[in-house]
Amino acid sequence: MTNTLQLEALPEVLQRRRQKLAQIFSAPVMIGSGQAPARNFPANTYPFRANSHFLYFAGKPLVNAVIHLCQGKIALFWDEPTPEDALWHGPVPSRDDIARDIGADTAFPLTQLADHYHEAAFLPSQYHLFPDLNSAAFDKASNQKLAEALVQLRLTHDDHGLEQIQAAAQVSMAAHRAGMMATPTASTEAEVRAAMEQVILAAQMACAYNSIVTVHGEVLHNEQYHHSLKPQDLLLADVGAEAPTGWASDITRTWPVSGRFDVSQRAIYEIVLAARDAAIAAAKPGVEYKALHLLASETLTAGLADLGILRGNPQTLVEQDVHALFFPHGVGHLLGLDVHDMEDLGDLAGYAPGRSRSDRFGLAFLRLDRPLQKNMVVTIEPGFYQVPGILEPARASGDYDEFVNWERLEEFSTVRGIRIEDDVLITSGGCQVLTQELPSAPDAIEELVLTGQK
Repeated sequence: MTNTLQLEALPEVLQRRRQKLAQIFSAPVMIGSGQAPARNFPANTYPFRANSHFLYFAGKPLVNAVIHLCQGKIALFWDEPTPEDALWHGPVPSRDDIARDIGADTAFPLTQLADHYHEAAFLPSQYHLFPDLNSAAFDKASNQKLAEALVQLRLTHDDHGLEQIQAAAQVSMAAHRAGMMATPTASTEAEVRAAMEQVILAAQMACAYNSIVTVHGEVLHNEQYHHSLKPQDLLLADVGAEAPTGWASDITRTWPVSGRFDVSQRAIYEIVLAARDAAIAAAKPGVEYKALHLLASETLTAGLADLGILRGNPQTLVEQDVHALFFPHGVGHLLGLDVHDMEDLGDLAGYAPGRSRSDRFGLAFLRLDRPLQKNMVVTIEPGFYQVPGILEPARASGDYDEFVNWERLEEFSTVRGIRIEDDVLITSGGCQVLTQELPSAPDAIEELVLTGQK
């Protein structure tokens, strides 16, 4: 696998994907690219990001385009820009040129789209892209079968997709190094975020999701960056790049603002690291992803018991969901053209047929419950969080007094949140950590941060 973006092979790659779809789904298919939503008036839009299913088969981030797929063939529907558009945005290739680039058999203006609606299947998540269709067009059983076919096709990745993910991961790792090294001279979270995203933008990539760069790691998706950095803080950075083709990466590291973990921070950090390592070591084809989650949970729980924070047998504590007081989310998710790949289809991609989400506290937020397969890419991201909204009611209730040593927990007050996340490719005999070049051992983390002081 290389780390370059091999876009020259794209037409052949796209054709193979379309042929594979035709082998498992025979009906015509329509997929739209979407449009950039307006921020406040029509001409001022948010950055455009084409629909991932469209990108998978068409490869180009065309605005307001539709593809019609049938028996391996593709027709493109797209309106060429007007002369006024060219004035503001520069020249754009013609519809026929773009059709040739993606290997389309035919190309039409959008006015001819309705002529091809007959018998076509649509994705439930794209109903809003076809407002001129009546509701009956979206109630067909073939629509659900199309979603199931796309899940079957996209659960594992071809060589081109894996190359794109690796390229995005390389840029993400460089961004995390830059963030660590910028921390000693930064005064706010925003400055570290800027240092990280600058690397991504300079590589002509985009952020795959809203960056999380925070000293309040207990807020799982914290997107505020105004807090001051204090020497006693831990900084949690969940930042990932997205390749121009849309393929994503997703990395989290946690480091001490001072450049040195204190005793309690290092103790918890090493427990989270052990949970990550255990889950990765067990990852291989045929292993249930839920089993990795439970393994990480038990490893984390055993470590907390060793520290005197929890009492009891780790396996039993996990069965009783005590671990979820500190690790409430799942251990990871699918990764591909979306950072949470195919979650626009709900749990259809994440949960194998016949499975559904548990209502258990410790399993309700598990995003993936399938056996692992070769060429699947997943994240492994255990964490430890002291969330006031969870811990304060639990302590007040008295329900957990048998299991939690609350006084001992108070000695770890400087640890608000720690998460360690890597991108993992499932191989024929095990797995490959695509982000392993980014240090995670505490000594190596400290060395990177302290480098920024020199």
